[in-house]
Amino acid sequence: MTKPPKSRADDLQPPDLRTEHLQPEIRTVWERAEPAPRPAPVPLSRDGIVRAAIAIADAEDLAAVSLRKVAAALDAGPMRLYGFMSTKDELLDLMADAVYAEMVPDEAATRDWRDALRVFARETRRIAHQHPWFVDLLGGRPRLGPNTLAHMERLLAALHAAPGFESIDAAVQAAKTINAYVIGVVRSEVSEIIAERESGMDKAAWQSANWHYMQRVIATGRFPTLAKVVRDASHPPADAVFDHGLDCVLDGIALRLLETKKKKKKSRVR
Repeated sequence: MTKPPKSRADDLQPPDLRTEHLQPEIRTVWERAEPAPRPAPVPLSRDGIVRAAIAIADAEDLAAVSLRKVAAALDAGPMRLYGFMSTKDELLDLMADAVYAEMVPDEAATRDWRDALRVFARETRRIAHQHPWFVDLLGGRPRLGPNTLAHMERLLAALHAAPGFESIDAAVQAAKTINAYVIGVVRSEVSEIIAERESGMDKAAWQSANWHYMQRVIATGRFPTLAKVVRDASHPPADAVFDHGLDCVLDGIALRLLETKKKKKKSRVR
């Protein structure tokens, strides 16, 4: 019987050190020194390359970023960039880490686990709105840059120090749950940002252009619940929708903590 693949929750666990599973060690971009500065023809630095790449991604999208295009923006030959990074994937890692550095930690939020998760969620959403391409780099295998790791450390430390999260597994699960919610919502919101940019129509203009069609569809009587949504739903602003959904997830985590506490108490009584 084929074993199921490991979940992404296992990505930071110690590796299997049996001989048949050993892989050559990777010397990551975070451990390699930059080349010595060259004054001519154009001075380059890893930070300058990353900033140029972020500017391209912000103006267009992540697919537009290439080492050749970044080099052209810096008026440098593309081969010079390979002294600072080996692949485009390393450039993406550097870009993601630079964006994580823009997230503002709130030390006061570490006093309460709900506040810590709320700050994490809102900051991730804020940054993703500033850099819509960033959502494509969220999820999957964890990125290992210093700013990314510091961001993860702050969140997990705040959770692990809170009552109910004495188990590190509980802290990790809570962080992953909030992360999944944020990625889902932000991906939807970023899709709207991209649609506006590509179509030249904002959400209100798109709704107006499709309004008469929706009226005809509703008039058929085939979609009574959707008709009720169109007519009677409050349609709150995006910020309110995000915060309400976030509170629902936080309430669910709190309820799970309470249930775990009750189970432990019952097991001690027995």
